[in-house]
Amino acid sequence: MPHPTTPPVGVQEPVLRVEMDEGIATLTLNRPAKLNSLDPELVCRLADAWEQMAADPAVRVVIVTGAGDRAFCTGADLGRLIPLFTGARPAQDEWDQRLQADPRLLDKALLRRTDYTVPVIAAVRGFALAGGMELLLGTDLRIAAEDSEFGLTEVTRGIIPAGGGLARLARQVPWAKAAEIVLVGDRISAQSAAEMGLVNRLVPSVHVLDEAVQLARRMARNGPLAMRKAKEVMVSSNGLPFDEAYRIESRAAGVVMASADAMEGPRAFIEKRSPHFTGT
Repeated sequence: MPHPTTPPVGVQEPVLRVEMDEGIATLTLNRPAKLNSLDPELVCRLADAWEQMAADPAVRVVIVTGAGDRAFCTGADLGRLIPLFTGARPAQDEWDQRLQADPRLLDKALLRRTDYTVPVIAAVRGFALAGGMELLLGTDLRIAAEDSEFGLTEVTRGIIPAGGGLARLARQVPWAKAAEIVLVGDRISAQSAAEMGLVNRLVPSVHVLDEAVQLARRMARNGPLAMRKAKEVMVSSNGLPFDEAYRIESRAAGVVMASADAMEGPRAFIEKRSPHFTGT
């Protein structure tokens, strides 16, 4: 993957870095001094980036990570984002104005939706707390540092994790574990997160991004239409009766089987070569 370079003196680093490499997009939340917390500009840029990734057929997999090794994301910037929503401060720039005009941008930034079909890998170092953990819950595969920490800590501040945390967590880990995370509000260790199935793999912090990239490269070789449709079925059929879930599965299979990729895969296998998938 390309490595970001230090910007010239006087040039401000973007709050969200977007890099593309052979079908893999990497989104880096880039406010390390603020533990990659979400201010209005980062919310807007992240929401936009997810839309751009979904619309770009060249994107096979997205990795989302945080700059530095202290935090993946610690949720809302309590000095910037929350006061804007509560009316404690007025809009001061274009990002504030845009977010006030469309509060749903926060949902989009946190992937609080059921129609996002691009596979997403979270690469976590440090803290994934509050809205940062809610963003994590919107991803599909999670690589985390052995010393990372997770938590939905909102109740300790008198609020609730309504960025997808309450709806998603109990569908991803056992109920009692979810209730403890939400209602107690304590942080949990990476080991605990792995044991309950919240993350896929634990690696030393210095290897987190490399591990995520290796996984993304493996996935990028798969049929992109097949991956997007498979994810679509898993999300949209979750919790439905089997008969209805099977109908959703069959409709997706019909679309995939009618694609050029469905012909290319078996043909490449017979010809003993790597397939060339186009997503069509």
